[in-house]
Amino acid sequence: LVDTKVYFTHPYSSWERGTNERHNGLIRRFIPKGRSISEFSIEAIGRIQNWCNTLPRKILGYLTPDESFEDQLREILYD
Repeated sequence: LVDTKVYFTHPYSSWERGTNERHNGLIRRFIPKGRSISEFSIEAIGRIQNWCNTLPRKILGYLTPDESFEDQLREILYD
C-alpha cells in the first residue's frame, strides 16, 4: 500500500468524510436507517453491493468502481 493516504476525522463531523457519507446515502436507498442489516439475505446484500460497484463515479472518470479496480490490477500486473 505504497502512497496510501490516511485521513483522521473527528467524531460526529460527517462533513469531514464526504465520500463515506455519500456511500452511506447510496446504501440507505436499500437499507433504511434503523433497520438491521441482519434482516437482509446474503443474496440481497450481494445485489446491493453489485449495484454500488457498477454505478459510474465522476471521481473515477465515469468508470465504475469495478472497472477502475480492474484497470488498476492490470496496471500492477502487466506494467
